[in-house]
Amino acid sequence: MTTPQHDQADGTVTLESELGPTGRPRRDFPEPEPLASHGPARIIALCNQKGGVGKTTTTINLGATLADYGRRVLAIDFDPQGALSAGLAVRTHDVPTIYDLLLSNKMPVADAIQHTNVAGLDVIPANIDLSAAEVHLVSEVAREQILAGVLRRVAGDYDVILIDCQPSLGLLTVNALTASHGVLIPLECEYFALRGVALLIETIDKVRDRLNPAIKLDGILATMFDSRTLHSREVLERVVEAFGDTVLETVISRTVKFPDATVSGTPITEFAPEHPAANAYRQLARELVFRGAAA
Repeated sequence: MTTPQHDQADGTVTLESELGPTGRPRRDFPEPEPLASHGPARIIALCNQKGGVGKTTTTINLGATLADYGRRVLAIDFDPQGALSAGLAVRTHDVPTIYDLLLSNKMPVADAIQHTNVAGLDVIPANIDLSAAEVHLVSEVAREQILAGVLRRVAGDYDVILIDCQPSLGLLTVNALTASHGVLIPLECEYFALRGVALLIETIDKVRDRLNPAIKLDGILATMFDSRTLHSREVLERVVEAFGDTVLETVISRTVKFPDATVSGTPITEFAPEHPAANAYRQLARELVFRGAAA
């Protein structure tokens, strides 16, 4: 039997008597209104010191979906592994990268920006050279604010800037947090991934106290969720108990379509536009806009 829907005063639609994976009433967030003008960008760091939790997948697909909704998006590959660059099929060698911008404040940022196959989504790539950046930056004055200075020069051209951080809480990640207005934490629905969240939030609090008073935690995004396993459901339940409404209502389920899309160098929204995973990222983009975390 189909459950009735009710329009809410905030514009969302709630499905009566139907709970989402987070245990809250399942809502469908409204499609964002077109923007009358563009910029300045809201900068969001996608951060988790644990690897393999979906940071890069989320950066690619969230960026592509926001671009589909008419936003101008710049994705920053801030991981020496260059997975974001590979996932969007952009060049990483014999071209300027984020590493070059960090080391030279005279290089025009536009020289490192590459367009992708998704209209409205641009990328600043990275490669293994970025792994040497911490060594070069450690003796710099205001070393934690180098990336902020880079992004300040192009923020007016975009609505959203997404920073795909490396799985570390080192100087590069601190740079990303110092440059950002908000942090999105992708969290794999697995016990060991849960253990590190408190340390990450502690790091965000230290950055807020010492370097960037304006930074906000935009939300915790549950990823790689498998509703068939008790473990996934229990981990998600514990996260919601611990962090409440900070946990986004959108949940990204595990699927083999993500690696398939990565190999093709295409966001899931273009590789398999009707797949539930593509719809989940559209829901995520709508939820972030609804929450005020994105334009």
